[in-house]
Amino acid sequence: MALLNERMKEIFLKQNIFVLGTADLKGVPNVVPIGAIKILDDETILISDQFFLKTLNNLKENPKVAISFWELEKGEGYQIKGDASIRTEGKIYEDTVQWIREFSEKMGHPLQSKGAIVVKITEIYSVTPGSSAGQRIA
Repeated sequence: MALLNERMKEIFLKQNIFVLGTADLKGVPNVVPIGAIKILDDETILISDQFFLKTLNNLKENPKVAISFWELEKGEGYQIKGDASIRTEGKIYEDTVQWIREFSEKMGHPLQSKGAIVVKITEIYSVTPGSSAGQRIA
């Protein structure tokens, strides 16, 4: 288990778009931009599924994910690796449906959550250019 520190959370909260990577059982990768993502706690990320097709199929076969985010101004960034679980019922799912409903109303876009993807963080790497790029930091 790896934990997000305050600096990572600060950068995370400033972002609008994140990169989510998955792979099927054969190792074929799939990478998508996502915006409906938030921190549940220092070791857990929540992603809402509105449009996942290949991503959802991959998660059903292989729950390993990678999420990247970075601050453009300074170039500082991180890659989170973790184990994902799909929720389509229960409190986390219901909370996610409500979160996306409220977000949708504010943005004026008709969005509906089909599921909640809960990611337990297992590793964190630097994607900041320089000597620490690619190094595991948590």
